[in-house]
Amino acid sequence: MRLRSLRSNGHLGSAVELIMIIATAFVLAMAVQAWAVKPYRIPSGSMEPTLDIGQRVLANRFIYRFSDPKVGDIIVFHPPVLRRCGVVQGTGEPCREATPQEADENFIKRIVAGPGDTLSIREGHPVVNGVEKVDEPYTNPCVSCNFPTTITIPPGHYFVMGDNRGGSFDSRYWGPVPRDWIIGKAFATYWPPERVGVF
Repeated sequence: MRLRSLRSNGHLGSAVELIMIIATAFVLAMAVQAWAVKPYRIPSGSMEPTLDIGQRVLANRFIYRFSDPKVGDIIVFHPPVLRRCGVVQGTGEPCREATPQEADENFIKRIVAGPGDTLSIREGHPVVNGVEKVDEPYTNPCVSCNFPTTITIPPGHYFVMGDNRGGSFDSRYWGPVPRDWIIGKAFATYWPPERVGVF
């Protein structure tokens, strides 16, 4: 009887230990997602050819606690809840201010200008502080994407555009993104297998 009891307790102990290991792994995975790295699925073609519909990326959620976002970063962020310009747009002017409330949705775009930069757009290319960025091999061109009127990006805001310049609904139409709305920096893609890599 005693031997059976010990054996029974041994199985019970192993089961409890396994449950604790699984629970700990689950809690750690949730903590990593909440604070460090989180996966996202690309829902639209706005970032083609860099990211295709259905592709999966990883975003670093803590990097901007220690450094500022930079022009060229691909970021995951919350857009404004009303995807329209928060001020009256002049003719040929990119939107200079978003509506004040952020949405719960997640968007992914590339930063093309930062706080204090001047910006206009010529054939889809950002003209930042008077210099047109024509070396953008990661973009789909758009000869009709012109916003020739120059704006200044407000302090603490970032102007974002999709790499598919003719097929992206972005800051041109609803304004620069406040830093507080930025979730993290996309740094790698892990699906599909043929597209695995880092940015």
